[in-house]
Amino acid sequence: MIHRASRALFGQRARRRWLHLIVGGALFMPFWMVGSVAMGPLLDEGGLFVGGIGAQFGAYAVGLPLVAVAALFPLARPMSVAAARALCGVPADRFADGPARGWEARARTAGWFSLHLGAGALVSGATLALPPFAVSVMALPFSPALRASELGRFWGLDRPWWDWAALPAGLLMLLALAAVAAATGALLARQAPRLLGPGPGERLAAAERRAAEAESRNRLARELHDSVGHALSAVTLQAGAARRVLDGGAGADLEFVKEALTAIEETTRRTVGELDGVLGLLRGGEEAGHGVGPGLDALEALVRGAGPKVALTVAGDLAAVPEALSREAYRIVQEGLTNAARHAGGEPVTVRLDARTEELEITMENPLPARPPVARPGGGRGLIGVAERARLFGGTAQAGPAAGAWRLAVRVPR
Repeated sequence: MIHRASRALFGQRARRRWLHLIVGGALFMPFWMVGSVAMGPLLDEGGLFVGGIGAQFGAYAVGLPLVAVAALFPLARPMSVAAARALCGVPADRFADGPARGWEARARTAGWFSLHLGAGALVSGATLALPPFAVSVMALPFSPALRASELGRFWGLDRPWWDWAALPAGLLMLLALAAVAAATGALLARQAPRLLGPGPGERLAAAERRAAEAESRNRLARELHDSVGHALSAVTLQAGAARRVLDGGAGADLEFVKEALTAIEETTRRTVGELDGVLGLLRGGEEAGHGVGPGLDALEALVRGAGPKVALTVAGDLAAVPEALSREAYRIVQEGLTNAARHAGGEPVTVRLDARTEELEITMENPLPARPPVARPGGGRGLIGVAERARLFGGTAQAGPAAGAWRLAVRVPR
């Protein structure tokens, strides 16, 4: 218990908050001087600094409203936040960033600035005045000169037993100063997030920024998954088929091997271009990545690279599909082919696109393999990406077994 109390009074956090209060007192000095100049004529005192405890608090009362007015400037909040983050022991994410915008944020900043500088001035004054006084009181029993001074008469040394009471009294003064500084610092730390934290509008803007950043990350993940993932699956499938043909020996179908290698070459060349576009999105953000990626005009090349067992059927004019939807539709077909290659490699795949109505319909089917595919660790993101792409345009995506085949059906308004 004693250890906990000593940490509360003299621990690193308490010392830093005490320093934060002293900084506030130092910042209050110009306002106090203005108050002194204003109080001088009223009290009929000359000079810059007014005398007497009443005049001192009068200057304090005049300077405090000036502090609140000065804090209405937008740049007062970043300065206050920087000091509070460093010295108050409050998590940094509970503070607002940037200048105060709007009168509500400025009013809260003015409240904090007045609290910080007002409390800091009182604690700073006590820090400057009380320790020398307390040390002098503790020295009374040992110093005849102090006992004969005004301090000794104030302390009442006419009672000899009272002399030694000065020692614990001085120590209690120092402990009381530390306790007041710790309590005031804790009060400021509790009020800092409320007065320097983001307001409702700023929290909403921050939430929108986080949502936009999350959507950008999701888009980047979809692009990488669909382009690079499809390429690796297609290359693996074609290379495996070519290897099995070559294992046949002298009677191997070299023409098939040539077609497989050509498909690998086309797939990797196309994927390098797509990867460059995705890296542009990663480096430059949404603006740099806007419009990257192939559309439905490259669909035939995609199907051709997927192998000879993929049949494409198109109804309607794909050129009339909007550009953004065309890119997303291409990725949907690409992901469908990737899933077919992974889970039903070697089975025929049927791809149908219908653009004759107000909806673009994409249907992909392939027979279910004789043996269920082995689950891949970390898999399942492809269909999630397909559903996300469809929802971007208010569409739907459904996938699952139907009549002995695996079927993917996507409907997107044009």
